[in-house]
Amino acid sequence: MSLLERLADAHIDAAAERGEFDNLPGAGKPLDLDDDRDVPPELRAGYRLLKNAGFVPPELEARREIRDIEDLLRMTRRESAESQRLSRRLRWLETRLRETRRGRALLADHAYGPAIRDRLAHSRNGDTP
Repeated sequence: MSLLERLADAHIDAAAERGEFDNLPGAGKPLDLDDDRDVPPELRAGYRLLKNAGFVPPELEARREIRDIEDLLRMTRRESAESQRLSRRLRWLETRLRETRRGRALLADHAYGPAIRDRLAHSRNGDTP
């Protein structure tokens, strides 16, 4: 679990202990996970069909593969042929992602996300990084 997730959980737990979640509308009722009111009406049927078929946007699938390759690279010897093959695949996926707007956002989060989370953690503790 990342530092940001731990901080969020701590804030949620503290709010729950203070009773801030008591008597909220819909308390005790199941969540509506098919709420699509933010999707334009003309796209809802198509989105629901893709969701039910298990479709994942290509950018998210590529990001998942990048994460898997990074995990594999940590377990291989740097000079090995396997490591070189994985590194080429990783560079290719990152290049492909940079070609899309959503992909650039995902890569930016990957590149800068840990640094931002670290900076936020230090500022919350009163430290200066």
